Amino acid sequence: MSKFKIKDDRTFGEKAKSFGQSMLFWRGRKKGMIHTRNLEWGDLRYIFFPKNFADKYGYLGTSVWNEDSRYFKALYPLVLALDYEAKPKWCPRWVLRFLDVFGADKSIVRVRNWALYNLFRKLTKGIAFVDWKTKWCDYDLRISIHAPEHLQELASAIEDRFYSTGKQEELVKQIKAIDPNASIIWGSIERLQKQLEELENKQTNETEN
Repeated sequence: MSKFKIKDDRTFGEKAKSFGQSMLFWRGRKKGMIHTRNLEWGDLRYIFFPKNFADKYGYLGTSVWNEDSRYFKALYPLVLALDYEAKPKWCPRWVLRFLDVFGADKSIVRVRNWALYNLFRKLTKGIAFVDWKTKWCDYDLRISIHAPEHLQELASAIEDRFYSTGKQEELVKQIKAIDPNASIIWGSIERLQKQLEELENKQTNETEN
């Protein structure tokens, strides 16, 4: 269960009114700076007829849309693992997508209907794919999830492997630019960095002489 619990102190009448308003799927609501979006027929298509991987597992939160990208290939096993932990075995995914839309407003920060939102959180145990991005370079992958420790460790392992692979590819490209016939042994950033430094030093000495 999620360690974050939100208490709903509204009366039954207020809850019933909120539930009724939320079921008018085409209308969003505003309250101060908080607002819910206007839903469209596309949201029903998302719920009942997901067209791709991102739609199918969209109830988890942020996903990767371009299935041909290397980011998709890196994050694919994490999404499947999150789904395995989050989805009750007896519960169809369309139910979770329905609760995602009508309860959580298809967002990790908004609430459209508290009753449905709390049910959604209870069923999924609060597990969510919050965000992913790259920071200092295109292989510096950062993943943010709400999940048990073993899934956090999986996310960290994916980040480390993605960085290691990307950095090695960058070093090999630099090595080949100096010596196209250089022998490459993959698997260690440190070894490739040492090989590159030796080639650069050799190139500098030859230039000076």
